[in-house]
Amino acid sequence: MNLKEKVLNELKSVYDPELNINVVDLGLIYNVDISDGADVQITMTLTTPGCPLHDSITTGVRYCVEGIEETRNVEVNLVWSPAWSPEKMTPEGLRLLGR
Repeated sequence: MNLKEKVLNELKSVYDPELNINVVDLGLIYNVDISDGADVQITMTLTTPGCPLHDSITTGVRYCVEGIEETRNVEVNLVWSPAWSPEKMTPEGLRLLGR
């Protein structure tokens, strides 16, 4: 398993507390970029710009990835464009949401 796959796998342990679905299956992770073999940059969004749990979710993402032995530096970039929509969810996320 390469580092990007490990990062995505570990991110499945970070949940949106309101929906109780992990950030990967919810479609909040837009990109995982690995540079210099160990520096990780995650581009993500939230379901709404005014999400009151924004700090706890982004901190959880950073903490989770920093716990992977092969990572060195972790940066989380929160973006609002493109806006999140249910179409970004994985089939598993949709199933968990009851769709």
